[in-house]
Amino acid sequence: MKDSIIKFTISCTAFENGLKIPIEYTCDGNDISPELWWEGEPRKTASFAMIMEDPDAPNGIFTHWILYNLPADCHQLGKIIPIQKKLINGTIQAKNDFERIGYKGPCPPQGEEHRYFFRIFALKKKLPPESINSRSEFYDVINGLVLERAELMGKYYRKTY
Repeated sequence: MKDSIIKFTISCTAFENGLKIPIEYTCDGNDISPELWWEGEPRKTASFAMIMEDPDAPNGIFTHWILYNLPADCHQLGKIIPIQKKLINGTIQAKNDFERIGYKGPCPPQGEEHRYFFRIFALKKKLPPESINSRSEFYDVINGLVLERAELMGKYYRKTY
């Protein structure tokens, strides 16, 4: 009997892939980070890195959240991650495109629906502590270190008043 292969996936308790992100996780609500969990990473994973991006932003891809050096034995981010650079488990949060550390939820222009991608990468090693300060640095630093990636997409629409 062959070993079953588990695909690397990321999921959320607040919304399913491709569906609406609830208002509480957006700038129109409490702007708190959703609970996320992942499984099925490759055996040689040394750490994880995650980014949340809006590819539909008016001026190009907009970054809402960057985390890296999530430990290999970490498979979940609880709801409401503190807004601080270094978390208790060693995870580091970098600046988003709002020029702030931590999570900043969906906030598209009124009347537009945008997609938000949570991408998690299983990496061959941990990253240097001060190596990431932007989206471009995120992708530069993880280049060549990615064993596998998983993705979750949610949508958000702001009504016009």
